[in-house]
Amino acid sequence: MQREELERYIADVYGTEPDFPWEKYPRYAVYRHAGSRKWFALLMDVQREKLGLPGTGSVEILNVKCDPVLVGETSAAQGIYPAYHMNKANWVSVALDGSADAETIKMLLDRSYTLTAAKPRQRKPDEW
Repeated sequence: MQREELERYIADVYGTEPDFPWEKYPRYAVYRHAGSRKWFALLMDVQREKLGLPGTGSVEILNVKCDPVLVGETSAAQGIYPAYHMNKANWVSVALDGSADAETIKMLLDRSYTLTAAKPRQRKPDEW
C-alpha cells in the first residue's frame, strides 16, 4: 500500500484528515481519533537503517497503536517492525514499501483506531 492510497483509505473509513504538527517535518502526518483526539496513526519517512533495513535512503512508514499482547507477534510479520520513535510496547511501524500487504495494514489501522477510542467514563461509587 502506497502513501496516497493509505491517506484516501483513512479519510474514507475514519473520516479524518491529517494534522502536520512539525514545521521541521512537513510530510509527517498525524491522524487523530475523532472522539478522543488521540493519535491512531502517524505517517513519516525514516532512514532505512533506523528500522534495521539494508540499503541507504529513507522509507515511508506508518506507526499504529497495537495491543501490547500482540506487539511481539505482529512485529514478526513481514514489513512490520518495532515502533520507530514510539513506545515499542504499544506501537509498531509498518513499512509502506510493499513488504506488508494492504489487508494487514487495514487490520492494524482498525485495531489502532479501536484502541484509541474514548473510554466510557466510569462512575465512582458515590455517584451511583
